[in-house]
Amino acid sequence: MPQTDDASRAHPAPPPAGRVPEGVAAPGARLSAEGWGWRHASRTAWAVRGLDLVIEPGERVLLLGASGAGKSTLAHAFAGVLGGADEGEQEGVLTVDGAEPERIRGRVGMLMQDPDSQLVLARVGDDVAFGCENLGVPRAEIWPRVDEALAAVGLDLPLDRSTSELSGGQKQRVALAGVLAMRPGVVLLDEPTANLDPAGVLDVRDAVAELVRSSRATFVVIEHRVDIWLDVVDRVVVLAPGGGVLADGDPHEVLRERGAELARGGVWVPGHDPLEGRSPRPAHPAGARGVPADVLLTGRELAVARVPGVPVASGLDVDVEAGAALALTGPNGAGKTTLALTLAGLILPEGGELAGSVELTRGTAVRRAARRMLARSPLLTSASPFVWRSRDLLTRIGTVFQDPEHQFVSGTVRGELEVGLRVLKLPEAEIAARVMETAGRLRLDHLLTANPYTLSGGEKRRLSVASALVARPSILILDEPTFGQDSRTWAELVLLLAEQVERGTSAVVVTHDRAFIDALADRELVVGAGGVR
Repeated sequence: MPQTDDASRAHPAPPPAGRVPEGVAAPGARLSAEGWGWRHASRTAWAVRGLDLVIEPGERVLLLGASGAGKSTLAHAFAGVLGGADEGEQEGVLTVDGAEPERIRGRVGMLMQDPDSQLVLARVGDDVAFGCENLGVPRAEIWPRVDEALAAVGLDLPLDRSTSELSGGQKQRVALAGVLAMRPGVVLLDEPTANLDPAGVLDVRDAVAELVRSSRATFVVIEHRVDIWLDVVDRVVVLAPGGGVLADGDPHEVLRERGAELARGGVWVPGHDPLEGRSPRPAHPAGARGVPADVLLTGRELAVARVPGVPVASGLDVDVEAGAALALTGPNGAGKTTLALTLAGLILPEGGELAGSVELTRGTAVRRAARRMLARSPLLTSASPFVWRSRDLLTRIGTVFQDPEHQFVSGTVRGELEVGLRVLKLPEAEIAARVMETAGRLRLDHLLTANPYTLSGGEKRRLSVASALVARPSILILDEPTFGQDSRTWAELVLLLAEQVERGTSAVVVTHDRAFIDALADRELVVGAGGVR
């Protein structure tokens, strides 16, 4: 572990952002799969099967496929982090430079979908150095590598900066710097822009593009949004959901010749509308009815904070209306998620007022632990969601967290969908009917016996949305509900949420997805920029 004086020393003047210093990447590695397949323990279906694929040293590949086609599973396999026989069953042969990936860990540097799952230490310098330490790089070499890697991704920060204070885009770049500092033969990125604001997407893409041009490493990126990486890669590989490779070749040729077919299968193909002319909402209620909507939840001069006493956003006025969708947008770090969790009754407001309407609060009970808080805090009343019992929140405010795994509590998909309904003590027949209806709409019905943690990223996201929808709450609060979705499941999710809103449900959505906003939202609150539009 680095000593304190190393991590807190002054950061030297970096070379120009994006330039890879000499030796920052090893010669490219060769990736090979021959009849390869993987099945997670307890699953009957194979995540990947019958895959024959070779990626030559130095190639730049965009790996595509429908949600659940096995892209992340393949990436984890090449990185040597899938697990042993107790975690699943493998068939065929998969190698990196002719060796089993587990035997040469570090040859493949992988940036995972969620940077929070990859940042392990409290300070920027220590975190970037972590991979080098685990590879046994001599101490004298580690800190020059850290400096070079941070400069390469355009991040000029003190090495002792707390990783918990970084924005989402900065976390992505710190995680990427940690990969580059190891000097891998393969740079493998899994949905690197999934939760970034538009500026962050371009920053990460441009930094990676320059690194790819300057280095000799093999490059593989998994990304649903094809257009982001078209100018960076020289090859597209599309995995077939049933196993094997569906398409492989020059990016522009593949999209020109097979674009319509790929779009029907769920691949995001530029120029193809996933809604296919279907209007999810015939008219946006807030702008079309001409009469005031029922306001279910009201916030006035709200200040919100993750750490008490340290507000991340303040002066916020929010009206959550029945039968309307509100998009919360703004740059990474502006406080969108914190505001959403405050509206959901999961974080205590730092200032201002937050109260539910008479209709929303009718029949709710204050949880026992909150009664003393009511007496002490001038911010709270019995109409504040923060003091309600969790059972009351189930049918009033349903929440979908940014990280789906943070809300999984059951060992099966069916159990995950049933847990809230059992708390509500609904009849067994109604529980079964709701579970099947919701699972079917979100293409989860074939996964009801699967462990939620073995699902793909897109499937996990759909399960987290389904677990909130199944309780039929008055308000749905969703944090980045469309990340990791292929175009087909994206369209189905948009249409399903639109139906809920048309029935009178209120939707509050934290998102950077402009297509999603255009299709669903009535209003947009730009956090950090002030105002609703």
